[in-house]
Amino acid sequence: MEINELTPAEARVWRAFARGEHVDFRPDPDDDPADGGSWGAERTVRAGVLRALLLDGPRENGEVPSLTLAGARITGSLDLQYATVDHPVRLRHCHFEETPRFYGGRLRELNLSESVLPGLVSHAVRVDGVLRMTRARFHGMVRLAGAEIAGSLYLESARIDAPDAEGPVLQLNQAAVGADLWAPGLRTRGTVRLTGASVAGTVNLREAVLEAPGGTVLEAPYLTVGASVSATCLRSRGRMDFRGARVAGALDLSGASLSRPGGTALQITSAVIGELWLFDGERVEGALRLRRARLDSLRLDPAMVPDEVYLSDLTYTALVPHHPAARRLPMLERDGDGYVPHSYEQLTAAYRRIGDDDAARLVQLAKLRRHRRTLRWHGRLWGRLQDVAVGYGFRPLRAGAWLLSLLAVGSLTYGLHRPEALKPSESPEFNPVFYTLDLLLPIISFGQETAFAPRGGYQWLAYVLVLMGWILASTVIAGVTRAVSRQ
Repeated sequence: MEINELTPAEARVWRAFARGEHVDFRPDPDDDPADGGSWGAERTVRAGVLRALLLDGPRENGEVPSLTLAGARITGSLDLQYATVDHPVRLRHCHFEETPRFYGGRLRELNLSESVLPGLVSHAVRVDGVLRMTRARFHGMVRLAGAEIAGSLYLESARIDAPDAEGPVLQLNQAAVGADLWAPGLRTRGTVRLTGASVAGTVNLREAVLEAPGGTVLEAPYLTVGASVSATCLRSRGRMDFRGARVAGALDLSGASLSRPGGTALQITSAVIGELWLFDGERVEGALRLRRARLDSLRLDPAMVPDEVYLSDLTYTALVPHHPAARRLPMLERDGDGYVPHSYEQLTAAYRRIGDDDAARLVQLAKLRRHRRTLRWHGRLWGRLQDVAVGYGFRPLRAGAWLLSLLAVGSLTYGLHRPEALKPSESPEFNPVFYTLDLLLPIISFGQETAFAPRGGYQWLAYVLVLMGWILASTVIAGVTRAVSRQ
């Protein structure tokens, strides 16, 4: 392309390229590129001219060429598919009439910050430096599937709104980012796909707003993050899916608002995460699925736990902050998988690690009561007796209280209505207290029970005392055995 074929605006860009100079067509720094469709020829640059510059532009000895342009209206399609561009490409505050295409290309650096674009096609692109799209606005899909970015990907405060998109509005599946995925304040309408992506550093989604009502806002199965995922104060209207994800640090959802009524709001099944933080936010609307997840630390505020949870095979080493067992147990009661013994054992272990044995015993008692509801009638009856008598072994003083009560009833009754002696000449002196103890304690004999025989209703009372003695002895033995086996 010859310079005499260029418009004055294009000639200015052409001359600046060789020296790496910045060309800014904006009359005002606050100029909005959304109005770029009305910009005149003095600010219009054809995409073909930019392509020619990047692939075979002029050079000057001792200068580093670069395309650094701001405030331009770019007409036509900037097509650099499979191209190798050795110069930085910085197209800020620009208005693109057609979708740029970098599919399979290799770039040194790409900066589209503050620009307005109808979309971006950059599957399998390779960027040796950083890819910046800070505060960029897209009205179509951003396709970066399989991209390789040696540095960071910047999407802070970017907006992607593609109401007619037939797929995810932001595609980063199988992408590899060598540093950070930096996207605080990102706003999307549609699905963000990170399936199988790898981020060596941090994923920053603080105060992002992701909306896909009734659908999936973040699709991140098998995402690998070398550091942490920071999503504090994130607002999600749709499903967030982290199935099989690997996060070395924390998945921080503190202060987040997660909502997908009637469906799954947050899914972290089969994931391996250093720490999961869910606190200081609104109560989750929708199901919380943590099946088979492996966490070193779970920081969970009971106030954020929704009505529907799935916790089967969830494991964690620490559970913080410390709350009484009464605040943690309702979450296990609401498990959509029903009675899951493993969940109670995990909560028990967490309390024991911090030395709260009382809370651990309460969890075990709740576990046995929940298990009782799964038994047949006779199992439920026997369980109820153990619970009432000694609290399944966790309330051993109850047995003493029952014995003392029955001892008082029997001693008073038989003290007022002495039973007849079977052999008056051989019988010991009657003692109502020891007679009642003989009835209540099946393995101890004071010689009173065999020497005296009550009649009528008092004989039925003796039967009741003997029966209650056996029940109390059996429940105490069962409770002690269970307690010893847990130790």
